[in-house]
Amino acid sequence: MTDSVIGLDLGGTKVAAALFDPSGRLADRRTAALEHRTGRAVGALLSELIHALLDSAARDGTSVAGIGIAVPGIYRDRTETVWAPNIPGWTDYPLVAEMRAGVPNGVTVQVDSDRACAILGETWRGGAAGVRNAVFLVVGTGIGAGILVDGRILRGAGDAAGAIGWLALDRPYLDGYEAVGCFEFHASGPGIAAKARRLLATSDASDRALRRQDMASLTARDVFAAYDAQDPVAARVLDEAVGYWGMAVANLVSLFDPETIVFGGGVFGPATRFLERIRQEAQRWAQPVSIRRVTLQASQLGDDAVLYGAGRLALTGQREPS
Repeated sequence: MTDSVIGLDLGGTKVAAALFDPSGRLADRRTAALEHRTGRAVGALLSELIHALLDSAARDGTSVAGIGIAVPGIYRDRTETVWAPNIPGWTDYPLVAEMRAGVPNGVTVQVDSDRACAILGETWRGGAAGVRNAVFLVVGTGIGAGILVDGRILRGAGDAAGAIGWLALDRPYLDGYEAVGCFEFHASGPGIAAKARRLLATSDASDRALRRQDMASLTARDVFAAYDAQDPVAARVLDEAVGYWGMAVANLVSLFDPETIVFGGGVFGPATRFLERIRQEAQRWAQPVSIRRVTLQASQLGDDAVLYGAGRLALTGQREPS
């Protein structure tokens, strides 16, 4: 029988799971909402999806050699535990041991951060294939980066490298930075929506699309739609976000001299239209030789970049591209 692998992308609100054949073709996929699950209930949901895909593989006459899981936080390789701040009860969660206990003997279990899996996926099946120095910049509910340096994923002393939501890009320090960091406060999806709400509370300049929205449920997607309708507040909010994205790109280019920066996550998406403006802003701040050489591109895998990275993690049995 041909060995397949299973990849899982655990997010803050849902889990995506897929069965991959050895060539990287996605053979089956499932999704499930977390629905406010916490602690071991989240682990049980992962196990349920794994067993559904194990059954799917058996029906197709294939065996499963390994499982890769991407988590929204930090995977501690030494203790094989996970810190995931958006999942209550996952401060030091024994994910690997729990998953190994529920799968057949011989099936490997690998875990890594969603940041690392994003760059794994993009260098495997996406636009960064063959690249040895790249950054995958994820902008969605949060902001993070998968960083590839000389063909190896940068992890840091505590496996927290790439937590760039905490980039310091503005002064003075605001109270909101404590929870998510300066960059994420201003330029994530929730940050964009919050900025629009603040402006609408103090300005009557918007007499168009944003004024017709329910402020309590306003999202970044609403702001992009209002921008398309030429709403002046939406334009101001997204102009500011472009500035922060450009400064972040400049810092990443100056630090790591990558060949490419890939933009993904729910905000890119609709913000892909601003890539040239982001480059222009970055050119004002970045090391001049490096910024002329780097390419900026949208993810070719879209929302599936992390899922493909989890599949690659399972297929290779290691936490590096190969």
